[in-house]
Amino acid sequence: MLKFMRGKGHHLSAERLKLNKELFSFSKTTTHGFPHRPSALAWDPKLQLLAIGTKNGLIRVYGAPGVEFEGTHKEEACVMELFFLPGQGRLISQCDNTSLHLFELNEKDGKWMLEEVKSCSLQGRLKNITTCCLPSSGEHLLIGTDGGNIYLLDVKSFEMTDHIIYQDIVIQNVPDDYKLNPGSVEAIAEHPLNPDKIVIGYNRGLMVLWDNKTLNSENTYVGSQQLESVSWHHSGTKFMSSHNDGTYVVWSSTDSSKPQEAPVPPYGPFPCKAISKVLWRSVKGGDDFTIFAGGMPRASYADKNTVTVMCGDKHQVLDFTSKVVDFFTICHGDEESEYDNPHTLVVLAEEEIVLIDLESDDWLPFRLPHLSSLHMSSITCTSHVYDVPQDLWNTIITAGNKQVSGKYTEREWPINGGENLVENASVHNLLLTGHEDGSVRFWDASGVALGHLYTIHTSHIFVSEDGEPPVDEEEWPPFRKVGSFDPYSDDPRLAVKKILLCPLSKTLVIAGTAGQIIYFELKDEEIEKELEAHSVNIVSDRDSFVWKGHDQLSLKQGSLKFDPGFVPVTIEQLTPPAAVTAIAFHTEWGLLAAGTAHGFALFDYIQKKAVMSKCTLNPNDLMAVGDAAMSRKKSFKKSLRQSFRRLRKGRSQRSKRDKTPTKEETKSPAKESTAETDTGAATPVVETKPVERQIEARSADDSMGSMVRCLYLAQSFIINNALQSYTLWAGTNAGAIYVFTISLPKEKDNRKTEAVACQLGKEIQLKHRAPVIAIQILDGLGHPLPEPYEVENNRAKSPDLSGNHRVIICSEEQFKVFTLPSLKPFCKFKLTASEGARVRKVAMIKFVSTKDENYSEDCMACLTNQGEISIFTVPDLRRQQTHNVIKREDINGISSVVFTKTGQAFYLHSPCEFQRFTLSAKDILEAKCKVDLPEGARPPPPSSEPEESAEQQTEEGGEISPEKEQEKAIDLATTMVESLILKDEKTESSESKPDANASQDESKGELDITVDSVKDHISNLCTEGVTTIVEKAESSSKVVQETVTKVSSTVVSTKETIINAKEAMITTSDNAKETVINATENAKETFLNATENAKGMFTNAKSTAKETIISTTEKITNSTTSE
Repeated sequence: MLKFMRGKGHHLSAERLKLNKELFSFSKTTTHGFPHRPSALAWDPKLQLLAIGTKNGLIRVYGAPGVEFEGTHKEEACVMELFFLPGQGRLISQCDNTSLHLFELNEKDGKWMLEEVKSCSLQGRLKNITTCCLPSSGEHLLIGTDGGNIYLLDVKSFEMTDHIIYQDIVIQNVPDDYKLNPGSVEAIAEHPLNPDKIVIGYNRGLMVLWDNKTLNSENTYVGSQQLESVSWHHSGTKFMSSHNDGTYVVWSSTDSSKPQEAPVPPYGPFPCKAISKVLWRSVKGGDDFTIFAGGMPRASYADKNTVTVMCGDKHQVLDFTSKVVDFFTICHGDEESEYDNPHTLVVLAEEEIVLIDLESDDWLPFRLPHLSSLHMSSITCTSHVYDVPQDLWNTIITAGNKQVSGKYTEREWPINGGENLVENASVHNLLLTGHEDGSVRFWDASGVALGHLYTIHTSHIFVSEDGEPPVDEEEWPPFRKVGSFDPYSDDPRLAVKKILLCPLSKTLVIAGTAGQIIYFELKDEEIEKELEAHSVNIVSDRDSFVWKGHDQLSLKQGSLKFDPGFVPVTIEQLTPPAAVTAIAFHTEWGLLAAGTAHGFALFDYIQKKAVMSKCTLNPNDLMAVGDAAMSRKKSFKKSLRQSFRRLRKGRSQRSKRDKTPTKEETKSPAKESTAETDTGAATPVVETKPVERQIEARSADDSMGSMVRCLYLAQSFIINNALQSYTLWAGTNAGAIYVFTISLPKEKDNRKTEAVACQLGKEIQLKHRAPVIAIQILDGLGHPLPEPYEVENNRAKSPDLSGNHRVIICSEEQFKVFTLPSLKPFCKFKLTASEGARVRKVAMIKFVSTKDENYSEDCMACLTNQGEISIFTVPDLRRQQTHNVIKREDINGISSVVFTKTGQAFYLHSPCEFQRFTLSAKDILEAKCKVDLPEGARPPPPSSEPEESAEQQTEEGGEISPEKEQEKAIDLATTMVESLILKDEKTESSESKPDANASQDESKGELDITVDSVKDHISNLCTEGVTTIVEKAESSSKVVQETVTKVSSTVVSTKETIINAKEAMITTSDNAKETVINATENAKETFLNATENAKGMFTNAKSTAKETIISTTEKITNSTTSE
């Protein structure tokens, strides 16, 4: 029994830990695809960088292919607007929580990153932000609010300024009807030639040309409809406004009495949707471009997402499948040019980004080198192919280029900022994605930029339920479908479930939802042929079976033309037409195995006939599996009784464990979590034998038990140790493993004529009936058996035949290794019993050492339903590392993981994005790029040295800064005045007591001459200054500021006197005593004079004194803050 304990109670040695660091290293490297839920767009014309913000607070910056940066806000919030500070590598974001953030591209530890450096929260101070505008100077950000005011943010200090453009001042000269409530600020547009002037557009249609230098409104423009946006002509003589009734209006910058051109409804006269944004671009020697979003007729095309491009007689309505977020143009001209001369239109939609070449005759789109919409149709399966041969790669590239010939512009990609530092990949890697519409797309996964190469459409060979789409004969508006995102599938049966590509034989197998399996071969020329489907009945021996699902797909009749590339050769149709759940094919043998929920079959695609079929259905479930995934035969009482039994059993076992701990529990510490962040090495796995959970055995009557989960074709020892056999392994949901032996013709020449035989050799039933998800045979040295043609092409060594072969059976609950051919247990690892997790995916990976490229280890990677990935050595199943990779709640992400042979992996981070990560210390692919900023591009940061030195001086020498002295002086003055009021009230009834009080103070001063008494004298000195402040507060606030300054200077100078007095007392006590006595006498005289003056003042104005003091204190505080 000791062999079952292997991998349980071991400790990793120091040598092994060192070796693990050379082999394994987990890190999330990069993302591929299109950002999920985009909400904002920005463009830096100087650095040629594009920024996209998302609704969850993510910001991505893109340059040339491979140049990508990612930044996140500290608090998750929707990014509403983005603004590049041109040429500075800095970016301002405005979020929906009324906050502004400054991001910078900085280099840290040799790596460039996008990081948040400053933020400014406006909550509580302003109303909601409606729009922002960054002038060309880049010094201030203009912030429009729903209250109608415009606030200014100082970009350098990233703080709000005192300068506010109040709505009341702006609309002083407008008609009375619009003075009542112009509405929120809807648009702010800077004059293209005079940066001091801006057009302010309000919600109700009012627009004002405002001079920010003279603080005056030059012209007022009254629109009859609600305003949506404003755009200047480059000449600065006119501008255009768009409105919610689907019209746009041209206004003269000098004449505001009426529009220069009458309101134009492009798609009227019937009611139209709002034109949400308009751009007006000038062209040298040609017609201007007018580009706007929306404006479609409400009755006919209210559901359309459009961007209209007009230039002279040319007019196109770009029709998008998803909602348009924002758009802009890339121009040849800059701010100093006479014309805009736009050459590219960039449109960001919710599900894709599209670039249109405005210089081409037909305004063709650009082919995306990255930022592709991976989910143009929902992704249903994924496969990775490592090290594609060069000839196959070239053929795929050629075929892909021919597919898109004439559909895209020939111009180079216009977004080319930054520099990609990643070297070209030494090998070509493919990522294949199967989609809901029956297509398979080939992606270049060799680098950071995931580029689309080629597409196979299986729907072209089948007759769809909906037939061919109708031809749209509508001529107006002139729609043109753009973009690749198309979430609508004509027929759900077309969805791709499994993909297998053999790069060495250049063959491909695609399996679908309706039992269709298509075998493709690569052709260099166009072919015309007629296709035929070969039916294989899996349940032929079950007469009582009734299929209640969908029908199988029908092939198109007649000859079909196929372009160069992958061409269908053989089509296998499984009956009943259920979704294919497992697939395996061996190109050297010419055999293909496929499984469904009813069983599996072996097909000879060379002779185009079935070799064998096996039904795995339980006789009791023949009626249930056809139309329901859940067994209906279990009674409610029985299931409820079993649930309570499990609860009672669990409680009793827990109480036993709590009362009598085992030796392992008392002696060894609890196993620490090996959870990881995105980067870094895992902590070493130190495992003790855990207390195993009680795992309930699955019922044999489970209707889903018949589903085939894995298939495996391999050559190994099944009958005896001397003879190798061709074998087929099949694992089901009920924990059953079927092992078939296959007889192939001995002579290859007879392969096309001599029949292939297959018979059941062995059958294994797992105890707990856990689903079998993977099977792998290891040779005598513990290496996985090579793939077809790998040995012939020197990609793998011949399998070792001297030692015993072993097979790893991976179920959802445990891994178990058996020795072949005896099937004697070698070792096992119980995952569910020890940790409660279930296995979701397993892959064999070759890890190469970073120190010695000649040293490598074949290991098994295991993904659980908790999102954890563990690495095991084989065949002894010793766990080396565990990493938290995916959140356990992300079920789609866990189910979409695909591993590569070298230790990398992909999973769907969102429906449109792949997250790439690596488990290998050697094979790491991440973005390495930089941005060359011009010399002096960024302004120097505001100097903070004086404040820091003052604070340091206060801490070290005990000195107080002037600002703090001023604050203390104000507090002291307020306290003194309040005390004088109380004194005045007391002295009204006793006018004859001041002399006595004065003599008392005098005698007290003579008897108690100390430093504290001098401080009291200083406080009394402030009374005179405060009296002056009270007298002048109502007349002018400037006098108050001057008086506060005088008081502060008096405090500072007197404080210096105290310090000098202290030093004098230390050196010569007699001199210090005389100095203090003289200072005290002066203080007494000043105090008496100030008291008499204060009495007179408060007697004359007693009723209003308190109110004046309160208001004065507030003004002093405000003026001090502003200073």
